[in-house]
Amino acid sequence: MNRRAFNRTLAGAALGAAALPERSLLAAAVPQGETSGVPYKLSVMLWTVFNDLPFEQRLENVAAAGYRCVELVGEYKKWSEEDFRRANAKRRELGISFNTTAGLAHGVADPRAREAFLSDLRQEFPLMEKLECPAIIVMSGYRVEGLTAEAQHASCVEGLKRAAEIAEKKGVTLWLENIDLEENPRYYLWSMAEAFQIAVEVNHPRVKILYDFFHAQVSGGNLMARLEKNISQVACLHIADVPGRHEPGTGEINYPNLYKKLVQLKYAGYVTMEFLPSGDPVATLRAAREEALRGGE
Repeated sequence: MNRRAFNRTLAGAALGAAALPERSLLAAAVPQGETSGVPYKLSVMLWTVFNDLPFEQRLENVAAAGYRCVELVGEYKKWSEEDFRRANAKRRELGISFNTTAGLAHGVADPRAREAFLSDLRQEFPLMEKLECPAIIVMSGYRVEGLTAEAQHASCVEGLKRAAEIAEKKGVTLWLENIDLEENPRYYLWSMAEAFQIAVEVNHPRVKILYDFFHAQVSGGNLMARLEKNISQVACLHIADVPGRHEPGTGEINYPNLYKKLVQLKYAGYVTMEFLPSGDPVATLRAAREEALRGGE
């Protein structure tokens, strides 16, 4: 699934709830920081690359570029048990972990959809367990006609509090993400300041922020100051340049300075490449990784 397409069509039909065994995903192996001395872990959002190849070959190409973490967007939704077996065998062979996934049909900003959102989440857990994936991206969904911004903000807080109680039992962490209004004019949570405020109000260790530098730059910038102020709330950073969503160095964001700041702040979360390579994907991903690792120099 293309995550940008998913963002444009969020608010799909609800999924049925499922009874789950109590098992923590924290048992999954979580990679440590990169060997160059940077404290953060590097990952690739898989929807951006190698979409014309079989899943196992996509993982091979990610590994060839030097990465050992991959983010998913529900690529496994229609997999058979054999598909899961092959994918897990390949990722273990390559030393790859799936650090998060996305693709829930409902968001948290519409109080009328809360039970459907929680049902989506419960149904996702068994699939995440099969992949040893310990985090999931949560979206706000669309603005609701006739509902105030204050009411939708409160719905985000309440929905995430409810979801955190469920996720805690599974060892899962929820990552809330904003989307800029140029990409999706109907989306509710475009403001990084509001996203961080929601996390503060939820006040639960299982709710963190996915700070997408691309969306945040389009939505007003001030990337470094917000990063420094809110670093304790950040679990993952998404990397792409503006405009065009291509690799760092093709646009206006000063990524070398941001990487240096991450090292200064001892940020130990994920830094995920979510760009559309303008050249050979393996070579471009490898160069982006090398630049990110130079943040430690």
